Amino acid sequence: MEAQEVWRQKFLLYLAPTSGEPIGVVVEQAEGCWIIAKDGKRYLDFISGIAVTNIGHRHPEVVQAIKQQAERYLHTMVYGEFVQDVQVALAEKLVALVEQAFQRAMKGNWQGALQYYPTNSGTEANEGALKLARKWTGRKKFVAFHNSFHGDTMGSLSVTGRDVYRRPFEPLLPDVLFLPFGDVKALMQIDETVAAVIAEPIQGEAGIIVPPDDFLPALRRRCNEVGALLILDEVQTGFGRTGKWFAFEHWGVVPDILTVGKALGGGMPLSGFLAPRKILRAFAENPPLCHVTTFGGHPVCCAAALASLTVMERENLPERAAIVGANLQTALEDLAKRFPNLIVKVRGKGLMLGIEFRRRSNAIP
Repeated sequence: MEAQEVWRQKFLLYLAPTSGEPIGVVVEQAEGCWIIAKDGKRYLDFISGIAVTNIGHRHPEVVQAIKQQAERYLHTMVYGEFVQDVQVALAEKLVALVEQAFQRAMKGNWQGALQYYPTNSGTEANEGALKLARKWTGRKKFVAFHNSFHGDTMGSLSVTGRDVYRRPFEPLLPDVLFLPFGDVKALMQIDETVAAVIAEPIQGEAGIIVPPDDFLPALRRRCNEVGALLILDEVQTGFGRTGKWFAFEHWGVVPDILTVGKALGGGMPLSGFLAPRKILRAFAENPPLCHVTTFGGHPVCCAAALASLTVMERENLPERAAIVGANLQTALEDLAKRFPNLIVKVRGKGLMLGIEFRRRSNAIP
């Protein structure tokens, strides 16, 4: 039996399945935009590790940062108690990038000071954001949107608007109202009982759904009117993928809480949420340590993230994504015109693009 097949069989035997038919590529190496299998085949990674490898696989500056940090120290203490210089440096860099994005979105009119709470994965970031909204507002209800996706843990799943994922685990959190994404009139159902509204600026899992241009500004206004916090989930859309550092910049709105992840870590597991200091103070009081993480903000992951953000900023990758994405979208739209019986529509912004295909039975005579 070939070595590749041995590994595939062990994979099926020892690792818990997540689908009935896994892709099954036996990875030997990854570099740049390529994944190289043990049989030598090369795969162009269009999915980017599911929106993780925004600067490519195994970027040399990220690898070097990981090595240097690993030689200094690994885990030392739960987040928030020891001062870890690399963690502080990342928070400083990330806060500066997000605050600059807020200023661009608000045309220089944003005022405030943000802080960063690090976590390990996107669903943990959204869990923390939901808890923070309840603690800060004293309210219990959440509003989310049909076809949204915010994670697989119980809280995040409770605000995920896809029944296929929800039904096997119900009952979930009560007091969650789902509204149609992009429907401005439906936003009037958000009232003074709502702690927070959580939304993806562009719905990813749903098929790269871009809302009408008036939707996010209307959502921001409605949250202001009723005193609800606005949580924008940029775990997938963030860090240049849509042609801007953050997708909210396309519509000139800013959230009260911003969740990030995936591409942040440069290939290492790191996520988190950002909010004004006065809001995040709620996690330090009544009682203190009411929301903690053991491995969130791990120093090796922070080193990788700091290197990754430095590369993105130096090479202006959001602008590159906008240019390359526009060219790719034009080419795909031309392809759709040539094959209207195969392609329904091309959607997205920047390099966050999706192609909607017709069902095979309708596309092939």
